[in-house]
Amino acid sequence: MTRVEANNTAGDPRQTEGRAGPSSAVAAANPQVEVVIVTGLSGAGRGTAARVLEDLGWYVTDNLPPELIGRMVDLGAPAAPPIRSLALVMDVRSRFFTGDLSVVTEQLRKLGIETRVLFLEASDDVLIRRFGFARRRHPLQSESKDGTLSSGIAAERIRLSAVKTAADLVIDTTELSIHQLHRKLEEAFGDGAPSALQLTVQSFGFKHGVPLDADMVLDVRFLPNPHWIPELREHTGQESVVSEYVLSRPGAADYLRTCHHLVELTMNGYRQEGKRYMTVAVGCTGGRHRSVAIAEALGELMSEGTGGSEGPADVVRVVHRDLGRE
Repeated sequence: MTRVEANNTAGDPRQTEGRAGPSSAVAAANPQVEVVIVTGLSGAGRGTAARVLEDLGWYVTDNLPPELIGRMVDLGAPAAPPIRSLALVMDVRSRFFTGDLSVVTEQLRKLGIETRVLFLEASDDVLIRRFGFARRRHPLQSESKDGTLSSGIAAERIRLSAVKTAADLVIDTTELSIHQLHRKLEEAFGDGAPSALQLTVQSFGFKHGVPLDADMVLDVRFLPNPHWIPELREHTGQESVVSEYVLSRPGAADYLRTCHHLVELTMNGYRQEGKRYMTVAVGCTGGRHRSVAIAEALGELMSEGTGGSEGPADVVRVVHRDLGRE
């Protein structure tokens, strides 16, 4: 397990266009590149599949014209970091998608690029219920003879029949919950390891506001405040002189153990639900002494993976939001 300290991270995927067909030179130099094409009936779970694959580390693009798939592989291979796993979501919303993927898949496979087609489907009554619940219009509804949802679904089944027949994996989501679909996709496209969860432990000061993205908020203002001790005031909870003082106060050790157990229980529940990110916010008055010391100690405990966790987070991040603000 790795523990890092950071303030924030961000990603900025770039969309590109270009010629069709992956070059044999790029494919030969990058034999580990794999492509999965996600398609299927509207309302059958393509959006969920895309989110799961993204969490699994796949680079996901939505409705890329088939002619540009090869170009995407060409551009992704030499990128920094290189795109080794590319997921392409394609459906009838795209006017470029004719329902025939054989030319693209055969071309990629001939160049040694592992290519799989995932097809998602569901029964008509379930699809109708899902569209009614979401209050969305089927993409082929207006093109059907009578303009009904049933006709739109029937037209889509006909258009995608060849794709379903040639698909490497067909998943019927009729009886599946979101979490069951999540687990099936992890089994098919994950690396076989248990679901990892990224934990962020963030200290903050209540007077600056509670973090809006916190999944769990811990309040350590019940502990004596080092701010009122002259020799500790100018130090922070990252320094031993303050952390030793905070952690030695009555109730501090018991509170830390309880929080550790509670966070581990919650993390295990998150894994079962397919969630991969959790933020625990630890607050004191100003976010300089007590919250920083407790956040550091909690992060250390979580990094050790003790306490019977079924699958500790691969990465534990400790962030001090308000440290240095004053």
